[in-house]
Order: sequence, then C-alpha cells, then structure tokens
Amino acid sequence: MTSNRSKFALRAIAIACVSPLALAACAGEAEDSTASGEAIAAIDAPAGTSWTETVTISDEGGYVLGNPDAPLKLVEYASHTCGACAQFSMTGKPPLKDQYVARGVVSFEQRNLVRDPIDLSIATLVRCGTKENMQPLSDQAWTSLNDIFKNVQDNSAQYEAAGNLPVEQRFIAIAEAAGLIEFFSARGLSADQSRTCLADTDKIEAIAEASNAQAQELNVNSTPTFFLNGRQLEERSWAQLEPVLQRAGAR
Repeated sequence: MTSNRSKFALRAIAIACVSPLALAACAGEAEDSTASGEAIAAIDAPAGTSWTETVTISDEGGYVLGNPDAPLKLVEYASHTCGACAQFSMTGKPPLKDQYVARGVVSFEQRNLVRDPIDLSIATLVRCGTKENMQPLSDQAWTSLNDIFKNVQDNSAQYEAAGNLPVEQRFIAIAEAAGLIEFFSARGLSADQSRTCLADTDKIEAIAEASNAQAQELNVNSTPTFFLNGRQLEERSWAQLEPVLQRAGAR
C-alpha cells in the first residue's frame, strides 16, 4: 500500500516540468568556503582491489565510491536532469576519481535530489543492475542528457499521457517516451530488466521519499549541492571544489 507521504512525493514529482532551458543551470555560482588541514597520506586499498572500483551503499541510500573510511567524505546531491550536474560529471568526476579517490583519501557519494519524472526514472534505472554500475551509468546518462530531452520533446504526447497511468505503468511509459529503455539496453541492462525495475513501486517510492526527506532535513534545494564531512559547501563546480579538498588535506 502506498503511504500518504509516498503519494505526496510521487505526485509532486509527477507534475514537475522538464525543460532543457530551465534545467541547464540548476545552481548559481557561490563563494569559496573551505576548511584547512595537514596533508593526508595515501591509504592503500586491500590487496587485489582498488578504491576506484570499491562501491558501498550508505545508510542514506547513496552510492559511495572509494574508501568507505576515507578521512574526507564528499557527498553530492544531484539530479539526472540537471545540466550543471552533467557538467560536473564530465569535468569533475574523472580527476576526482583519478587523483583523490584512487589514493583512498577521499570518498565520493552520489545521492539524489529528484526534480521530475525523468529524473526519477533514470535514478531507478541506474540502480537496476549491480551497485558498481550505478555511478558509471549515471555518468553516461548525463553525457546524453540533450538526446534524452530531445526524445521527450519528440514524444511529448506520449510523455504527457504517461502521467495519467497507474504508478506501476507510469514510469515504464515515461522511460519509453524518453528513449531510456533502449539507452540502458545498449549499456547492458535488458529491456525486461528495465521494465521490471520501473514497475517496482516500492523501489520508486523509496527513492522519492529519501530525496524529499533528506532535502528537507539538510536544506538542500538546488543541484548540485556538495557536503564535505557533513558540512554543506557553497562551491558548485570542480574548479571551486578541488581547492576545498586540497586545503582539507587531499594533496
């Protein structure tokens, strides 16, 4: 049975609009806000493993890449339909992983701030396979964000009609209108797997509820929003974030 809270979360997401122009800039620039600390020595991964292939799921439902006990824990609240999040995925995550996560000094956790039905559909699909694939699939979806928007525009009648379907059918229809079934099928997630996950209302409701509850608790109202060791940062881009990590000891 769907709780009143779940119904509210899903209803709020269901009526959200998806506009490439509106979502291109999801958060403004912010002033530098940093902590400072001594340089932290690299921490070796267990024999036969690497930190850039180590993934754990946090109590908050986020996907943590790297050393789960890293002294510097970076968390991103992101939307899959946010252009600024896509920019960070392309420009920030590669050096973050290669230079900092790989050394065991920084872990990177990706959490959702769900903005609209397509965002929720992608958030569901990237969790449909193994936990190790969640962040890579998210990055690939961000790379193709403009194509996803175009599919929605080309299939706008189908997309709008999906909002009137029962929940167990709604997100399958949304994903079909956005071309997501084919997109993820080309990346190892079969169409049957995608449809099964998108019909799992408990899973979808859990993602929506977690997003809503954490946004309220932590006062997260834009994407991307970053936290370092529990402290909300004003910085939004990699150019701003890297000096924060370095001054905190990742150097």
